[in-house]
Amino acid sequence: MDRLRKEKVFYISTITLTAIMIFAFFNIKAFGTMAKNALDLLLNKFYWLYSGAMLIFFIFCVWIAFSRYGKVRLGEDSEKPEFSFLSWLSMLFCAGMGMGLVFWSVAEPLTHYAYPHNMEGFTPEAKMFALRKVFLHWGTSAWGCYAILGLILAYMQFRKKKPALMSSALIPLIGEKRANGFIGSVVDIFTIFATVAGIITSLGMGTLQINAGLNYLFNIPENIKVKLLIIGLVTVCYMSSAISGIDKGIQTLSNLNIFIAAFVVIFVTTIGPTGEIFNNLFRALGAYGKELLTTNNNIFLHGEWYKNWTLFYWGWWIAWAPPVGIFIARISRGRTIKEYVLGVLLIPSLLCFIWFAIFGTIGFNVDKATILTAIQKVDTAFFVVMSKYPCSLLINILIMILSSIFFITSADSATFVLAMLSSKGDLNPSNSKKIVWGILQGALTVAFLLAGGLEMIQTASILAAFPFAFIMLFSIVSFRKSLRDEDELVELRRREKVLEARLDTK
Repeated sequence: MDRLRKEKVFYISTITLTAIMIFAFFNIKAFGTMAKNALDLLLNKFYWLYSGAMLIFFIFCVWIAFSRYGKVRLGEDSEKPEFSFLSWLSMLFCAGMGMGLVFWSVAEPLTHYAYPHNMEGFTPEAKMFALRKVFLHWGTSAWGCYAILGLILAYMQFRKKKPALMSSALIPLIGEKRANGFIGSVVDIFTIFATVAGIITSLGMGTLQINAGLNYLFNIPENIKVKLLIIGLVTVCYMSSAISGIDKGIQTLSNLNIFIAAFVVIFVTTIGPTGEIFNNLFRALGAYGKELLTTNNNIFLHGEWYKNWTLFYWGWWIAWAPPVGIFIARISRGRTIKEYVLGVLLIPSLLCFIWFAIFGTIGFNVDKATILTAIQKVDTAFFVVMSKYPCSLLINILIMILSSIFFITSADSATFVLAMLSSKGDLNPSNSKKIVWGILQGALTVAFLLAGGLEMIQTASILAAFPFAFIMLFSIVSFRKSLRDEDELVELRRREKVLEARLDTK
């Protein structure tokens, strides 16, 4: 009984998610209908919450980076970063973007280009619409969501010496007793639900693309047996990586992934329309910046297009914020707030802009018939487009390898985070917890794929993000309250210096 009380977050979350999985397996149609009805209600009534939350996250990040708190270190004042800048950047980028970056690299720009919102498709204007919307969906909005949560958690862990739990972020607001009690447990359980919803979205997309790629390249059939085999093999890989720890498995795979991605980017830029790629990149950056500053990202516009695209992404990023934010916090000890925010917010966003400008332009330059064929099945859009370029087999094989590693690096960091959350914030959780969460993530991915494929998986992430959006907003209020301690500390040090100066003069 004592162990049950101590491990209540772990047992409640795993039992609840297992029950959901079993229900989905045996009631696929009913489960799909319930999820769709819940999603329609949220998107019709509360779309403003997702949009407003994303705007607040971005604004707060910019403010704090350039405020007087920017010099505050995430740890002791004399601490140095635990990881080198490049390793830190590669780990946070692989954890933050993962499989989705490859899955949508060609498919999303081409879909917006063929079917832009309120304009004619296949025009120069449609190209800019496509790129600026992709930049909106994958740029600073997404990374602002990750950055703010990771910052709050890193501050509470390494400066305030609190457990690596989402409930710790609320201590300045609700007090330590409530954070360690019932309210804190509820917060941590909802954090786990959001984390699982985010990761199964990525795992589901990864499974679909790898199976589709194998079918396209090697004529391996697309069916549930192959998908189960892919999920099983990847589950073993990401569990092994998570068990080996951050210093070995996760860091090594992340560095390898960045190397392969860099090679693919350079190679594709060389064989593609190089001049047009850079032209589109800079023009789209200008259009995106203008929209960002003049229309607030069209952030509160509502309609079918925004429900299907922008609001899906806002829900996905909020659902992904717990695994990514907690993982980024774990690897960011010793960095200043300004260094942290600029590193997490700007550099990964710029890398995403470059990535989509390259592959979007690659897609724009094939014929109309190929584009329409590609976007009919987004799983194979990349392979269909690249078949029109030299060395397509080499590039497609590299992308398959890149997809697989992104698949693993996203899941291993999430597995590590889930084990932390269900172990009272232990920065080095037990392998048994990692194994349980690794298996459960894979099983839930199978359940949601059976219940409705990619659409059902996307639905899960948006639904899980709804309660977690409130938790994140309250965490910002709590963090702002905690920063008053920094003001008091600065004032105390100022008085000490004045006193020392007076003593010296005597």
